[in-house]
Amino acid sequence: MKKILLIGAGKSTSSLMSYLKEQADKEDLSVTIVDKNLHLAEKIIDNHPRFSLNVLDIFDDIIRGELIQNSDLVISMLPARFHMQVAVDAIKYGKHMVTASYISDELKALDDQIKAKGLVFMNEIGLDPGIDHMSAMHIIDQIKSDGGEMVLFESFTGGLVAPESDDNLWHYKFTWNPRNVVVAGQGGVAKFLHAGQYKYIPYQKLFRRTEFLDIDGYGRFEAYPNRDSLKYQSIYGLEHINTLYRGTIRRVGFARAWNVFVQLGMTDDTYVMENSENMTKRDFVNAFLPFSPSDSVELKLRQYMKIDQDDELWLKLEELDLFDGHTKIGLKNATPAQMLQKILEDKWTLKPDDKDMIVMYHKFGFKTPEGFKQIDSQLVVKGEDQIYTAMAKTVGLPVGIAALKILKGDIKTPGVQLPIKKEIYKPILEELKNYGIRFTDKEVPFQCYNPDAVAG
Repeated sequence: MKKILLIGAGKSTSSLMSYLKEQADKEDLSVTIVDKNLHLAEKIIDNHPRFSLNVLDIFDDIIRGELIQNSDLVISMLPARFHMQVAVDAIKYGKHMVTASYISDELKALDDQIKAKGLVFMNEIGLDPGIDHMSAMHIIDQIKSDGGEMVLFESFTGGLVAPESDDNLWHYKFTWNPRNVVVAGQGGVAKFLHAGQYKYIPYQKLFRRTEFLDIDGYGRFEAYPNRDSLKYQSIYGLEHINTLYRGTIRRVGFARAWNVFVQLGMTDDTYVMENSENMTKRDFVNAFLPFSPSDSVELKLRQYMKIDQDDELWLKLEELDLFDGHTKIGLKNATPAQMLQKILEDKWTLKPDDKDMIVMYHKFGFKTPEGFKQIDSQLVVKGEDQIYTAMAKTVGLPVGIAALKILKGDIKTPGVQLPIKKEIYKPILEELKNYGIRFTDKEVPFQCYNPDAVAG
């Protein structure tokens, strides 16, 4: 019997738990799930005999250590900042580990210890990062093996609301951690390569530097750049590429409206607002506007941000009830970002029957003896409901599949790993097809803004 310990049973784990339940008898698994709140796990597992559920405080070193010691592999679905506590115990007791999070510098520093014990620590094996890595490397390796030379790579991912559940002017609802949406892009500058030139976009300009994407069957979207695209040059073996850009997908018009919050300072998470617990939404907006003894909050905002009254952007702001002067937001000692998050959660939370949608889109430009070519690859996945979301599916299933392949010895290279090797990505992508996670690839005319830069 193979023993798996799953630490963390939040919203993103519904499909992961369902997958482990589906595989438990066939793969002879014993699964222990621990979290402070087991409500979702209890609903999904439904007293399955191969599962045990226990309440755990992640800071309880003794209990955490005992649970890890009694497992063969640990899956950590905790917030990324808690992975190190789990990793140290996993090394101590000689257990494999899987996470969906980015590899931290602290974890990298443990690589020699992990290799010395012959352990596999698989990371970045969710959606983004995860499926993006695997699907990109699948095509890149194929192009290289056919003698092509990569000159352009662009990659975009978005967690969105499905068209049938799209009932607001923003065409958006939260499908992931709302905090990450509110503070997205902060703490650095967006860096990427465009036709051989390095480009940099500071946070205050980020949401006005978008590009359009057309997704077959779903229409037009926009994308704004992620913080650091350049690090993928070495990860993907693209050291000599001319264009390298990674971005986040939204429906057209979202970024322009979101930029209002950025310019006002509402996404700032670095200071606490005085008397925040007594603020109404109207008070919150007014706190970022100039004083006027006569002008209304609405007029001041329109003038300050140069928004016409009949502009759809203005209608988006009104839809959020930002000018409600009666209802208190109700957060004590809150930052502007926390206040904005609460306002948005009241409007953008998925309803019980709502469906979310994941969109991923890659562009591969490459040089061959016959000339320049381009392959576009796209993925669209819809959720089932508020519990089995597309986000949970695309994050959780790769984690579960990787965990079983490690336990069976199909993935065995020791150390801190990314899913960028063929032995990892090929079987996982193949199994994901069984769950409707399948890319559509097509060759299109090569798109380049500066062919001379590429040719040179």
